[in-house]
Amino acid sequence: MGPMAKLSFSVGRCALLAVLATGACLPSAMAQASKTTPPPGAIVGPVKATPVTTVEGISEYRLPNGMQVLLAPDDSKPTTTVNVTYRVGSKHENYGETGMAHLLEHLIFKGTPTHQTVWAEFTKRGLRANGTTWTDRTNYFASFAANDDNLRWYLGWQADAMVNSFIAKRDLDSEMTVVRNEMEMGENDPQRTLWQQTIATMYQWHNYGKSTIGARSDVENVDIARLQAFYRQHYQPDNATLIVAGKFDPQATLAMIEQSFGALAKPARALPKQYTLDAVQDGERQVTVRRQGGTPAVLVGWHVPPGSHPDFAAATVLASILADEGTGRLHRALVDTQLAASVQGFALGFADPSPLFLGASLAPGQDLAKARAALMKTVEALRSTPITNAEVARAKTKWLNEWERGFNDPERIGVDLSEALSHGDWRLYFVQRDQVRKLSVADVQRVAVERLRRDNATVGLYIPDDQPERAPAPAFANVAGIVGDYRGDPTVAIAEAFDPAPASIDARTQRRQLASGLQVALLPKGTRGRVVQAVLRLNHGDEASLRGQAIVGALTGAALDHGGAGLTRAQFKDRLDALRAEVGFSVSGQTLGVTITTVRDNLPAVIGLVADVLRAPTLSQASLDEVRTQWLASLEQSRKEPDALINNWLQRHGNPHPRGHLRYRSSFDELVQDVKAVTVPQMRQYMQRFISAAQGEFGAVGDMDVAAVNRTLDGSLGAWRLPGQSNASPQAGRGPVAYARVPDPFVVVKPERHVANTPDKQNANLRAALRLPISDRDADYPALLVGNYILGSGGSSRLWVRVREKDGLSYDVRSGVEWNPWEGHSRFVMSAIFAPQNQRKVETAVQEELARLLQDGITQAELDEAKRGLLSRRKLQRAQDAGLAGALASNLHLGRSMAFDQRVDDAMGALTVAQVNAALRQYIDPARIVFAWGGDFKSPP
Repeated sequence: MGPMAKLSFSVGRCALLAVLATGACLPSAMAQASKTTPPPGAIVGPVKATPVTTVEGISEYRLPNGMQVLLAPDDSKPTTTVNVTYRVGSKHENYGETGMAHLLEHLIFKGTPTHQTVWAEFTKRGLRANGTTWTDRTNYFASFAANDDNLRWYLGWQADAMVNSFIAKRDLDSEMTVVRNEMEMGENDPQRTLWQQTIATMYQWHNYGKSTIGARSDVENVDIARLQAFYRQHYQPDNATLIVAGKFDPQATLAMIEQSFGALAKPARALPKQYTLDAVQDGERQVTVRRQGGTPAVLVGWHVPPGSHPDFAAATVLASILADEGTGRLHRALVDTQLAASVQGFALGFADPSPLFLGASLAPGQDLAKARAALMKTVEALRSTPITNAEVARAKTKWLNEWERGFNDPERIGVDLSEALSHGDWRLYFVQRDQVRKLSVADVQRVAVERLRRDNATVGLYIPDDQPERAPAPAFANVAGIVGDYRGDPTVAIAEAFDPAPASIDARTQRRQLASGLQVALLPKGTRGRVVQAVLRLNHGDEASLRGQAIVGALTGAALDHGGAGLTRAQFKDRLDALRAEVGFSVSGQTLGVTITTVRDNLPAVIGLVADVLRAPTLSQASLDEVRTQWLASLEQSRKEPDALINNWLQRHGNPHPRGHLRYRSSFDELVQDVKAVTVPQMRQYMQRFISAAQGEFGAVGDMDVAAVNRTLDGSLGAWRLPGQSNASPQAGRGPVAYARVPDPFVVVKPERHVANTPDKQNANLRAALRLPISDRDADYPALLVGNYILGSGGSSRLWVRVREKDGLSYDVRSGVEWNPWEGHSRFVMSAIFAPQNQRKVETAVQEELARLLQDGITQAELDEAKRGLLSRRKLQRAQDAGLAGALASNLHLGRSMAFDQRVDDAMGALTVAQVNAALRQYIDPARIVFAWGGDFKSPP
């Protein structure tokens, strides 16, 4: 039920599930009592949970009603994550019922007779809540600052929702427009459509071929009684697993669970057994999707064993060997030879026989037939050029590092366990790790030969063949036999409790300045798995020297991970994998940014490696060609997307700067021209002339040896100043340049109404903007922050309740403020997605709600709720190590400490209704707002 993110075939497995699963990332309407509600669950007497097993710090219990409970305590973050997983997804839907599991996910948030304002309660309590529907399961989860009251309330709501949700006809009718809008949002993306059509062609009988969101005819004509029966059958304690992870008292929490979920009776019904399997494929299949927009792409799918099977681990490693950026065989065969802009590969683990996909995305002018031929030739060559030890080792290291990061994150592990549960048993989460550890080259080579066969592939035309090459027959996995009495590794990482209060953060943060000028802020703290997050910002250039350099810098940043300091791209990536590190480079505006994730013992080595690459990057012609091709492909796709078109227009409208100025915003044609014009000498000159550690910031949060980190910073960055670098800027084009921030003064922009008509795009977009003469340093900042939250950011915001809940016009509608920390020049923005035919209704609703807010003002109840929600959200943000590392670096740049956050919190807590209303009326002027609309409008709006 959440926003359908754009499908990028290059995403990793965990990210891919988030993209493809249909999830409730945004609030649903408040339900009202209905005569069609299902009967409430029967109540039983006091119960006790029975211990079952413990694996690596995760303990399993079973309630008498059959409900499974998993407790994963971890005090490393002051947050708690609760996840309820039901073993029901699109696989369990019968003929005419497609989309039913997803519809239930929507309607659960409509409430129960005793919980009628669910999302408003989330907002009031500062919960970051969500729900997703996928093939084998549906799950609901929430993260919040550790708090017994919030935990008790959320457990109580989930227990109530399990058997007493309304699932009412009136709620189904009001939500139908929102669900259709969600469908339209996904239909705008050609590559997502290609993936759905490919998997639908792969599975002729099994429901894995059906979209989780369902067929439009099924969703629009669903019978409420049938939906209620589906709910009563599957939403029961014996079909659910409750997972609590993070900071909590296990015994007290178990008692809460016994009181809330234990009170539910065990159902008498028996769940039907799933037995459908597709037959062995007997020849290539092909499907072609044609529509406007996007760039050419090819996607090929093969059937592989279930996600629990040891051979699926081999399939996952095989996809990495073939498609990894830079090192994969397909990358070398297609991207390095300019046949494609990028390649992709991933295996999706399901409970039953699963799919493995390989694909390529092309840039304009590249030949789709040649790319497809090269892809298939590379796959077929696995027989004559077997997989090597080095390839398997690299792929295993990458997979295991990603698994370890998930295991060490208390906010992620509960959700990750849902996938293992959907495969048949939660312990498969650890079994699958062990399967990858034990993989041999022979295992991967065998699976490649058995499964990546021509007659098991879905791309293309049917071709008669007297001697078809059949893959092994599909079969269910024996999960009980695989798991047995599995106990996992005997050791469990221990982490300390962390207080995210601003004063506590400031007290623990160690600040210093290197001889080069780089400012450093280190916050050592115990973390699960000894993980540490770091951010390096190198500020550079001035207004004159950076003229015409924006795209040069951006492409340079995109190419920095291609190697340097004598290391090839593959060697650099292998070195990062060996150090259990993730490093990202980027250049935006006047900042070269580096993000680092690694572990305690390896942070000094990673810092040294990053410094070496920055001081001597490869920046070859091959790197530029690859990055340029990817940029051009992305620009070609974006220039026909309604949201990208109107966003680009808004950025350009009223921009006072000439082309080439750092704050100028280019058109798509200008961007293409600039990207094509970049040369390798320009990129090298950019690094040589601008980049050093003379002016920048380094922030790190997590488990670290502070003395070792400081020694490495002194040795690698402490003396790095460009030759002759001084505080005076030289003449343009000559010598190094000292950093001087390019100003961004407030300008008055003429109000205008712009329409971009985009044929064949079934999802339309609204974007509106208003420039504000205010920064986050001003006294009105807290009041305007709270006022905007009430208008369009909270779960019970005015725009949300009117446009989505009451009128049912949009899946996602919101407002925000893009705050400027320097000048009084911020930007108020509003956005919405909707069906093109509803444009006038959306415009009327948005303008009426904005006018009502300014005329009538906010209420005391809204102010109280906004304060609670925002303060809780800000506390939760300070508990995220990666974000906190960035905040420490940003504060160094801005000359702030976390005391600034505390002052904002204090000012927010003291706000009155009159102060918020005054700020809204002073800064938000509807007559000055610029509106931009994009979509397939049959008549101009």
